[in-house]
Amino acid sequence: MQYHIKLIQSEEGWAASCPALPGCHSQGATREEAVENIKIAIREWLAVEAEESGLLKVEEAVVTL
Repeated sequence: MQYHIKLIQSEEGWAASCPALPGCHSQGATREEAVENIKIAIREWLAVEAEESGLLKVEEAVVTL
């Protein structure tokens, strides 16, 4: 799955959010850290959504045609 993220730099570091997933936010001291942290937040958001929806599993995969 691919998601667009929004990154915002401030004096404290970087904030990251995933507009497609309401409430999915993270942050990091560096841009790279914020990107890695939002990836974790997206995975966790999807897992919680699956659990609350009664789904058994949410998996990510990359396929090439």
